[in-house]
Amino acid sequence: MEIFKIVGIGIATAVAMIILKTTKPEIATLVGVAGGIIIILMVVNQLTSVLQIFKTIAEKSGLSIQIFGSVLKIVGIGYITEFAASICNDSGSSSLADKILLAGKIIILVVSLPIITNIISIVAGLLPWKKFF
Repeated sequence: MEIFKIVGIGIATAVAMIILKTTKPEIATLVGVAGGIIIILMVVNQLTSVLQIFKTIAEKSGLSIQIFGSVLKIVGIGYITEFAASICNDSGSSSLADKILLAGKIIILVVSLPIITNIISIVAGLLPWKKFF
């Protein structure tokens, strides 16, 4: 199973980081980043399967593919932001990690605005006495 490989790489990376942190802390951070990238690359095939399923759902439901694309962008931004913030935390820069998380949340809000606007328009269309847009 793929998860055992991922867990093994994660544990090996963590042990290597602990060992290197005492002698070469800058290399320990690079090892952590490399381990994280390897793990992400291991699940890329599964991610493409998920994307194909979302495309099929969008086609069968009649909803715009752009809505599903926006949702996938939001999820991707969340994962990338969390990954970058974790790297910063591991290297001792928690203040920078907090700023990355804040930036990610703001970007998610901006990307989600068309979806929110669309939902409000649909709800407003159902209410005969209110017109928002």
